[in-house]
Amino acid sequence: MEMAMKLRTFGLLVAAGVMMIAVNPAFALDLATARASGVVGEKTDGYVAVIKESADADALAAEVNGRRKAEYAKISAANSQPVAVVAKLAAEEIIGKLPSGAKYQNASGAWVSK
Repeated sequence: MEMAMKLRTFGLLVAAGVMMIAVNPAFALDLATARASGVVGEKTDGYVAVIKESADADALAAEVNGRRKAEYAKISAANSQPVAVVAKLAAEEIIGKLPSGAKYQNASGAWVSK
């Protein structure tokens, strides 16, 4: 039962972290717009990738990925889990909640639309 409670708490922390790092109002191109237009996509490792190159897209991806990396590290340290495990769980959450039409990488690495 204690393990189940830890896993549930861990999952909640990952979900909270995902919400904190998904929004980025600092750039002319925001994450929601970039996703909707196919400029960026979600990777299975918990980070975004640029699909259509531009300076704004590169800057947005770097900012989002930097925030995510920091948040994954915090969650990792708090739960004694490797960062890669946290990031992969976050990717599943993020991809699961993507709106229709958003791009993501499938298990074989191909870009597909939700």
